[in-house]
Amino acid sequence: MQLTDTIRARKAQKDILLMTHLVLGYPSFAVNREVIGQMVENGVDVIELQIPFSEPVADGPMILKANQEAIASGVKVRECLDFAAEMAACHPIPFLFMTYYNILFKYGVGDFIKKSKEIGIQGFIVPDLPPEEGEEYLRLCGEHGLAPIQIFAPTSSEERMRTLAGHGQGFIYCVARRGVTGSKTEFDRPFNDYLARCRRATELPLAVGFGISSREDVAALRGKADLAVIGTATIRLVEEQGPEAVGPFLAGLR
Repeated sequence: MQLTDTIRARKAQKDILLMTHLVLGYPSFAVNREVIGQMVENGVDVIELQIPFSEPVADGPMILKANQEAIASGVKVRECLDFAAEMAACHPIPFLFMTYYNILFKYGVGDFIKKSKEIGIQGFIVPDLPPEEGEEYLRLCGEHGLAPIQIFAPTSSEERMRTLAGHGQGFIYCVARRGVTGSKTEFDRPFNDYLARCRRATELPLAVGFGISSREDVAALRGKADLAVIGTATIRLVEEQGPEAVGPFLAGLR
């Protein structure tokens, strides 16, 4: 089943879905394994696996630190692929790769996409690759049935949104505000107007991320988005309270 179909089928059973994010190898693959188990057990619908990169320009201080520490500990792309294969085989939900284009380029775009398909990955989020510069990537995603997820921002014009949506599959990732990950998002009238523009621009499901960290945040997205994306909040929780705190936190979000 294609990613869009999977999301729509799961959305038919819930009023909003949860997508979570973690940085592979931070603080270790063993902790990643434990956290993913808790995520799945507590109703997470999609998991975004970030392959560490030295300059993660879309990410805030917490995720930047996680990337840097994973790289410093020696995490390799090959290990990330092996771990993702294990997770996709163990858990019956979609797994995505999030990373930056240099990772694909150095590995070989065709080889990376082919390998991702083989191990059960269903799509990619590559924030620094606009469709105008990603012809090979988009073509190969199409050939392998993988979703090249596109990103809307509050600064995107409606024309730009339609262009991006025309190249996307799976869902659209709607950045909740300007800036990087981790800071609080205000769910005010400008935010609601922005989400209405997003909805007009595409028929794909909408995922909203950046600053989603509480039950109230998730509730604010009901009826406006299909997925709420929890990223920095769970990484901070693991660092401050340990991986065992993730399950109860996620269980309380919905």
